[in-house]
Order: sequence, then C-alpha cells, then structure tokens
Amino acid sequence: MEIHRLTADEGPRLRAVRLRALRDAPDAFGTTFEEANAWRAETWTSQLEKLATFVAARDGMDIGLARGAPHDDVEDAAILLSMWVAPEARGQGVGDALVGAVAAWARAQGFRQLLLDVADTNARAIAFYARLGFFPTGAVSTLPPPREHILEHQRALDLSRRGTR
Repeated sequence: MEIHRLTADEGPRLRAVRLRALRDAPDAFGTTFEEANAWRAETWTSQLEKLATFVAARDGMDIGLARGAPHDDVEDAAILLSMWVAPEARGQGVGDALVGAVAAWARAQGFRQLLLDVADTNARAIAFYARLGFFPTGAVSTLPPPREHILEHQRALDLSRRGTR
C-alpha cells in the first residue's frame, strides 16, 4: 500500500475516489453524492489547491481517502475531512496510514491539534478514532440538510504527542 498526496492536476482521481466514498457511506459526509457528482472539473481542482488530500492505493487501485485543512473556528487546529476506506480494505491498516499522513501534514503546518466530526451512530469509526488517541471535545452538531437528523460529535487528537496514538 502507498499513501500519495494528490496535486492540483489530479482532480479526476479525487472525483473518482470521493464519489465512491459518497456512494458507500452517504451518511458519513456533509456532501451528498448528487451534489458532488454535479461539480465541474474546476471544483475538484480547487479542492486540491485548498485541502491536503491523501489517497491510499494498492495494486493501482485507490482504496482510501483523507483530507486535512486549517479549522475554520479553532486557530491552532486542523480538521480531518473526508476520511474513508474502501470496504475491501478495512481492518488492514489503511485508515491508520491515512490519519497518520494527515496528522503529519498538520504537525508540519504547526497545528497543535487535529479535530474531526463523526456520526454518533458510527460505532466502528468512533472505536477507530479512540484507538488512535482522538478524544471527545464535547462539541456536537448535525450533518447539513437533508440529513440534519444525523447527530455528530467532535473528537480531537493532541498533535504535540508523536504518532497518532
């Protein structure tokens, strides 16, 4: 398995893996498949210019995605976005490697913590993030319409510690 940071000219690759993630786990993301599928090529390029985007690949196939960005509301924090591992690759260390890549990027940018939002009903993801050292912050929210019924909570990772655990 390889972890690769996408560059601005890899919009079609981002589009393919992101649409696959949205089809697989529609209630895990703020964006819907329908919204993302309608985006023009420029939108995908713009995302690659704004977000540190990492994909996991094995045997020439993309099997995971994670992105990082400065947090909009917390000055010393980055946010982990779009985290997804293909069903056939789950439980094989792909998620660990992707979170590790985003955490390394965030540390290199000088951020002190890495935040994420996870659906309260996603027990597998919650357990995964807890194993990596993410702890609940107490902040809660919902996904945007039409899935505002899905409750989320925020978790944080202290980046001053080495590794993701």
